[in-house]
Amino acid sequence: MRCLKLHFMGSNPINLALRFLLELSALAAVGVWGWKQSDGWFRYVLAIGIPLILAGIWGTFAVPDDPSRSGAAPVATPGLIRLALELGIFAFGTWALYNIDFHKASLTFGIIVLLHYVLSYDRIMWLMSH
Repeated sequence: MRCLKLHFMGSNPINLALRFLLELSALAAVGVWGWKQSDGWFRYVLAIGIPLILAGIWGTFAVPDDPSRSGAAPVATPGLIRLALELGIFAFGTWALYNIDFHKASLTFGIIVLLHYVLSYDRIMWLMSH
């Protein structure tokens, strides 16, 4: 008899790929926002620096043994804090798009992020309990 492996939506490979694309999109959005905040050389600092800082935060602060990640946690973080960090970065990306007058892109991105988290309810529950 063959054993079936149950995949929760939070760790479903398609949902994980979507999450990765959302992460990259948020970083790109804040990079474009940074570019539009200044003229001259400082726009390069903002366009590159803000996404690098956010990517560093995303990769550094993690919940130990998070099944949607490698399990490694350079800085062990409670689940609620991790969830707040993720939502904050996605909210910044959504707001950045809106602020630079990409209103439809902002709305679309925000809805896709919301749908991702609704589908990942099992991961949300896991984060809230750790």
